[in-house]
Amino acid sequence: MEQRRWLRIIPVALLMYTISYIDRTNVSLALDPKISSMMKDLFMDDRMKGEAAGIFFFGYLMLQIPGGWLASRWSARKTISLCLIAWGLCAAGCGLAHTFRQFEVMRFFLGVAESGVFPATLVLLANWFPRAERARANAYWQLCQPLAVAGSAPATGWLLGAYGWQQMLILEGMLPFLWLPVWWFFIRDHPREAKWISAEEKNHLETILQNEAAELESAQNLSWLERFQQPSLYVMIALYFLHNCAAYGCMTFFTTVLKGRGFDALQYGFLFAIPYGVTAVVMILNSWHSDRTGERRGHVAAVYLMSGISLILSVMFSQYFWLSYAFMCLAIPGPFAAMAPFWAIPSETLPRNVLGVVFGAVNAFGNLGGFVGPYIIGTLQDKYHSTTIAFSVIGTGMLICAGLAFLLPKAGRPVTLTPQPSTA
Repeated sequence: MEQRRWLRIIPVALLMYTISYIDRTNVSLALDPKISSMMKDLFMDDRMKGEAAGIFFFGYLMLQIPGGWLASRWSARKTISLCLIAWGLCAAGCGLAHTFRQFEVMRFFLGVAESGVFPATLVLLANWFPRAERARANAYWQLCQPLAVAGSAPATGWLLGAYGWQQMLILEGMLPFLWLPVWWFFIRDHPREAKWISAEEKNHLETILQNEAAELESAQNLSWLERFQQPSLYVMIALYFLHNCAAYGCMTFFTTVLKGRGFDALQYGFLFAIPYGVTAVVMILNSWHSDRTGERRGHVAAVYLMSGISLILSVMFSQYFWLSYAFMCLAIPGPFAAMAPFWAIPSETLPRNVLGVVFGAVNAFGNLGGFVGPYIIGTLQDKYHSTTIAFSVIGTGMLICAGLAFLLPKAGRPVTLTPQPSTA
């Protein structure tokens, strides 16, 4: 009966955040002039393209800390429900834009609307999955990111070809409203509130979670102010900043690698999706091994190292398309595969009373990389008419991340969770 948590919580959270991530995938394809008229219609150059894709992350700063605080002190379920409504309105609004400035404003408010979702979901998972399961829980939920690309890119490519970028954005912007009732009726904030698991399992689970929380509270009885003075917090922010520079910079300008090859919109969609399918596999393997060994920092560093080396090699061999593409298939998974062990570290080393706020702070300031990465690549692309220098810079950032990973706090080895018999 223990498996009910995995089947009930993870798929609903995964699909919820997959929907939120689609708006980052679809804009990358919509901004490609080979398959969409968006840049022409809104009179955009490559610098403006990077700015339009990245302005989302300035909005994404706004509610990260309040969202984590509300989830911890009020309700993750209710916080995310409100966000679903707001981001659906803003996502559809992006499709109604007729000028660059209108689109940029709507992308900013879309970032605001989605900014509370990530820390609230991390709080929810920490309420349901003990330390021994947390990296896998984070990985399975965060599969939404590569799956949103792998699953939606072909559909987005088809919609762009059939209906144009505005109709595509409006149609995909309706998805949060379809998922809201599912989220509301399936999700509960704590095991004690759920009617679908037995009393024995509730008690067993709540006892483990309370003991883990008490252990951290007694070991690290720090105030919020003291917690924000810890050097490890700023290491996490710096690492996550560089992480997002790579993740979103590659996503926004990946189609540049595909240009001039005679691919149609649907083929673009599939070629865009394949590296993210590889990403899903790497994420599962890395999180499984991290939970099995109880080691976090090395698992973060290893995939960043793979990503940085592969990204640099992809531009070194850019004259050989399929070899360069193969290296991109190894470069893209790194930032995503690092997230499960990375986000397990604060939940295993921080007291519960500051957890939501720290999640929000790291995600907020780290996600500024989601603006800086596309902006830098767009500026360098505009100047040099090539991604070689830009992707080399981003790849070097990944190598720096691999080193920073060993400055993260070292979590204790988790206790194996023993399933309890159920009478349900």
